[in-house]
Amino acid sequence: MYKIQKYNNVSQEKLDVMSKDLYEIGEHFDNPDGIILRSYNLLNSELPQSIKAIARAGAGVNNIPVDRCSEQGIVVFNTPGANANGVKELVLTSLFLSSRKINKGISWAKSLKGKGEEVPKLIEKGKSNFEGPEIKGKKLGIIGLGAIGAMVANDAIALGMEVIGYDPFISVDQAWRLSRNVEKETNLDNLLAVSDYITIHVPLNANTKGMLNKEKFALMKKGIKIINMARGGLVVNNDLLEAIEDGTVSCYVTDFPDDELLDNENVITIPHLGASTPESEENCATMAVEELKNFLERGNIKNSVNFPDCELSHSGNPRLLVANLNVPNMVGQITTILAGNKINISDMINRHKGNIGYNIIDVEGEVTEGVLEKIKAIEGVRMVRFIP
Repeated sequence: MYKIQKYNNVSQEKLDVMSKDLYEIGEHFDNPDGIILRSYNLLNSELPQSIKAIARAGAGVNNIPVDRCSEQGIVVFNTPGANANGVKELVLTSLFLSSRKINKGISWAKSLKGKGEEVPKLIEKGKSNFEGPEIKGKKLGIIGLGAIGAMVANDAIALGMEVIGYDPFISVDQAWRLSRNVEKETNLDNLLAVSDYITIHVPLNANTKGMLNKEKFALMKKGIKIINMARGGLVVNNDLLEAIEDGTVSCYVTDFPDDELLDNENVITIPHLGASTPESEENCATMAVEELKNFLERGNIKNSVNFPDCELSHSGNPRLLVANLNVPNMVGQITTILAGNKINISDMINRHKGNIGYNIIDVEGEVTEGVLEKIKAIEGVRMVRFIP
């Protein structure tokens, strides 16, 4: 019986696919086998040795101590692409909001309440204050062409925009999904210099923090419009406000408002609504549950942020799972122990990601607790599991 600790409001309907014969799901376990959560902050929480995996129903894992999990041999899953359509639709909304001054126009129209029969004339007289350009024919620069960026690119092409994409790490799968009309740019500065609109779709890390700063704003066209539905820390707020003041940035739309941005009339602050759709929440919950089940029941890994993707069709034989530091002779030491205990390997796969190696080994023969302890004692081994 696997005990699954649930945090946040994860869809019970999706959790119900976990068999009641195999899983117990609750909010208070001393020694859970797995954790499923959304935004609950685990950074300062103690992680019991019993935990085998953590699944986040969402893309970001800033609320999970990933490095500590790796040290303890805990697999951390996220759900990339599950909320992509919800975020994409908000990006498209932001394109129109940033162009047409719709936000300001709505607020102004509401301020006319009480003017009675004067309202139609006042509307006609004042509407010119809120005119703005159409997006058709304009250049959209997309930084990051993952699941969301690729969808934005294709839909922007369909809306008649010229789309330039920058992503030095684009995967083959994502490249296949892109419209052939998307212009590929290998130099970020070139993209910034020619775009009328920019939208950011990269994770926040040490390499991307503050990527749009004073130096980058200086390269941009006057009047550029910037959309950030990724993370607030990607843009240096003080430099942004200076760029707004000097007319470089005419509008900034963000899903991650900070206090210093809230009172600027050229900033549209959205309260983190990118994935706030029932469809996104259901998709994320479905993917997180399936990832957790696949790992706990079969040892397969897909969409982990700290372990390699590693899947092996189940042969029906008992399965040994070993995670270790990615150093020479780890596999040799493991197989030597198995051979010394007359345990045959019927199938096996080994993968690595960064400094973490992971092995799925289907075996024939008796795997005793003593055998498992010998493997655990190998220097550099981080996790050993046995699925009978």
